[in-house]
Amino acid sequence: MSIKKITKEELETMSYNDIAYMLLKEEKKQTTADLFQKIVDLLGLPKKTFENKIGDFYTSLTTDQRFIMLEDGNWDLRVNHKVADLINTDDLEDYDELESDYDDEPETDEEEENYDDTDEEDTSDEYKNLVIIDEEELGQEE
Repeated sequence: MSIKKITKEELETMSYNDIAYMLLKEEKKQTTADLFQKIVDLLGLPKKTFENKIGDFYTSLTTDQRFIMLEDGNWDLRVNHKVADLINTDDLEDYDELESDYDDEPETDEEEENYDDTDEEDTSDEYKNLVIIDEEELGQEE
């Protein structure tokens, strides 16, 4: 059924994602803003709705498996794309290079291995003249 044949009352019972699905089915690729603006217009919602809810709409599209964001920033339906079209072979080549460069033994910093976390007395020059005063001695000075 065409989105134009659906009444406003029927549209109001649908989720934004369901309406977006129908729009993309009829009109193909669209940006988040264009898609959501059409939904706001179809539902007769105020402009503030667009400003206040576009972030939530974007998030819901990213989590809905029916949609896919293309490299050009447009949304489309996942069913319109083959898996081979979605894989960037350049990324796979980069992955292969990284995998071959990987060393089985991770590099370690010798200082990290020898680091001892126990409390040791600091004997550096800046602390040699330090004097510890307890509360009783502190109270007697006043």
